[in-house]
Amino acid sequence: MIGAIFLIVWSSTSLKSHPFLALLITSLFFGISAGIPPADLIKSVQEGFGATLGSIGIVIILGVIIGTFLERSGGAFAIAAFVLKLVGKKNVHWAMSLMGFVVAIPVFADSGFIILASLNRSLSKEAKLSLAGTTIALALGLIITHVLVPPTPGPMAAAGILGADLGLVIFWGIIVGFLSLIPGVFFAKYYAARTITSFESKPLEISFQDEYLKPPPVFWSFLPILLPIGLIVLRSFHNYSPLFENKILGQLIDFIGTPAIALLIGLGFALLLPKKLEKQMLSAEGWVGKALPDAAIILLITGAGGAFGKVLQQAGLDKVIGDTLGQVNLGIWLPFLIAAALKTAQGSSTVAMITTASILQPLLSQLGIESEMDRVLLVLAIGAGSAVVSHANDSFFWIVTQMSGMDVRTGYRLHSLGTAVIGFAAGLVLNILWWVLNP
Repeated sequence: MIGAIFLIVWSSTSLKSHPFLALLITSLFFGISAGIPPADLIKSVQEGFGATLGSIGIVIILGVIIGTFLERSGGAFAIAAFVLKLVGKKNVHWAMSLMGFVVAIPVFADSGFIILASLNRSLSKEAKLSLAGTTIALALGLIITHVLVPPTPGPMAAAGILGADLGLVIFWGIIVGFLSLIPGVFFAKYYAARTITSFESKPLEISFQDEYLKPPPVFWSFLPILLPIGLIVLRSFHNYSPLFENKILGQLIDFIGTPAIALLIGLGFALLLPKKLEKQMLSAEGWVGKALPDAAIILLITGAGGAFGKVLQQAGLDKVIGDTLGQVNLGIWLPFLIAAALKTAQGSSTVAMITTASILQPLLSQLGIESEMDRVLLVLAIGAGSAVVSHANDSFFWIVTQMSGMDVRTGYRLHSLGTAVIGFAAGLVLNILWWVLNP
């Protein structure tokens, strides 16, 4: 596992290999060295690549196109100017982190980042801040609630497996998440912000000061971002607790709240942002045509990351880690370490949470899990561990790095380290709570 990570970083940085090739070749080498039969190895690579793109490919494409229309129409600048007036230039890191914190409660972190990426870039540009710092602030805000606060699938499933009260998990998840986000924002503002990415010198398509362009109204500029988020949130609440008895209305909410459909609706409103929508904007040579190559690169790398994660799962790393750590009694740190090891090994926080909860469910009495609050803390400890660490086998790693101009080495130094900071911060908060409640 360590050798595979080293090979990805070395080939991407020292050999200057494209991350797609680095991930694909490493997946094959690792699978062969792990003894996976060739036919099964090829199947795992194909399934991992296809499943990842199938789940988020359309979302990436639509998100990139929406971002392009926001940039070129001046809408992103209108939003940036509005937000800067509210929070001030010194508080952009907090603003982006809290946006991510709220958005990722009902929305997958990947989708949330794609939706907010263009806004983040515009805010950074207008405030004259490092894009790396604001990007990491946004990413960490998205991750922490993704792993701690239902109705995202990971904490929801873990709570169900372990029989924890969902309301208490949500309540304490928000508190623990916010407290652990504080060192994450400081990490982004005072460490990650020192880095300059390749996007820093890349100008936005239209300057906010261009005389010939009047940016669209702020309300209309926000719609392509907030409307998809609102639809996805509505669908999540409806699936958790049906809001309408009418079956047809419920099916409609379920349909329009699907991330791909929600972003397609958002794209429809993005088309209203230019002063005059021209056919050429939608052509292969126009705004859409220029956006798709950027999306294609992200798709290739994200898919290869999914293939790498699938090969790691096929190698049985989750069983080895579970069997090894499951015999050690470390209190609240045990679920944290198991989830962290699984997350690091195979890339998916949701898989890490569900697997860890399944491993520990038969061991509740041995772990001293007796009260309702103990079960809640156990679920949150699993969630905190599943944030550590996001790296090359995690699609979110590639979305964050590729949409912000970070190379692989910078991604490990900022994004991966940042996930470790918030994950261990959450673990520390939970350990204090465990000690207070179980003196």
